[in-house]
Amino acid sequence: MPESDVEQASAQLLDWCRARNFEGFDPFDGLNSRFFQATPFKNSRTARLIWTQFFKRSPINFRSLVRVAPGRNAKAVALFALAALANFQKHESAETEAEARDLLDMLTDMSLKGFKGAAWGYNFDWQGRAFFAPQGTPTIVPTAFAARALVEAGRTLDLQYLLMARTICDFILNDLNRSDESGDEVCFSYSPLDQTRVFNASLLAAETLATVGGAVNDPGLSEWAMRAARYVVRRQDHDGSWAYGADTYQSWADNFHTAFILTSLSRIIDANADGREELEPALVRGYEFWRERFFLTNGWPKYFPDRLYPADAHSVGASLVALVELRGRISGTIPLAKQIASWAIANMRSGDGYFYYQRHRFYMNRIPYMRWSQAWMAYGLARLSQVS
Repeated sequence: MPESDVEQASAQLLDWCRARNFEGFDPFDGLNSRFFQATPFKNSRTARLIWTQFFKRSPINFRSLVRVAPGRNAKAVALFALAALANFQKHESAETEAEARDLLDMLTDMSLKGFKGAAWGYNFDWQGRAFFAPQGTPTIVPTAFAARALVEAGRTLDLQYLLMARTICDFILNDLNRSDESGDEVCFSYSPLDQTRVFNASLLAAETLATVGGAVNDPGLSEWAMRAARYVVRRQDHDGSWAYGADTYQSWADNFHTAFILTSLSRIIDANADGREELEPALVRGYEFWRERFFLTNGWPKYFPDRLYPADAHSVGASLVALVELRGRISGTIPLAKQIASWAIANMRSGDGYFYYQRHRFYMNRIPYMRWSQAWMAYGLARLSQVS
């Protein structure tokens, strides 16, 4: 597809998000409902799950009706900061630098206090199958993307950002729980509240330790990263896929969590070349499964390997990021990224420039989720534009 199409879509999307000050709704923000919080059901795990899933799955946005306000999400801000950094690296100007710094300032202001190092969480209560995380609980996923943004900013703008990224490693090593810890393996928990073994989440912790360790020349951090990476690559399935996690109820594989794993493995190898021989075969096998099973020939991104629907904007954005990251390691990733971007621009983009949430067999969910859809598409399109 023409480079100008990607740049135009990226610019229009960022304009739409800026106009809303990067605030919006989220698929999982139903528990922010002032109506729900005024009921006794707020204390019921089952009620919280049902309420959350209703709002996540509904193609009609009932949030205003039950008094859910648009909010600013730390992970979304981290992704927008990464998009701004990519734009700055391609078009160095006072304007692109100012936007990157403004978003990084916004991100650092959102860090949570009271932990061993810098950490971030979501702006809503979250009820999962395994545990309940009240609003403001630090979790590794938004924290790791904040770390990625700070490391990139440390490389391109100012070393002060790298100093904050270094404190995130203290959060990972001192506040997160560890399981399956042996001499050369470890799995990091999702948050300080749980003992879950989620592969992509633990690997995001490893990515942070590896990239920060490489940037500040700390072999100890790099060794922790390799232990966590070994835990994930040794639990790859025979077909090259990864389940969501190590427990029986986490046995599915999906597009964007696989993309997370591939991206993190690539970044760990880049930060620690000594791990290449050990990690790269698993990365290549994982990519081959992902490429073969999650995309149609026209670029359509499947959410699950065995189902055509839904097509999801999050899968598009995470795929673009992964393919750009893998471009120097695996051939053909940029043509595939352009094909996926072209399909998404043609099939999931509104006339106002934002991206729809999901395309289903009989309907389109057009709710413009800020973190899930817009932030990921902004990051993916900016990275693709940067290297095209």
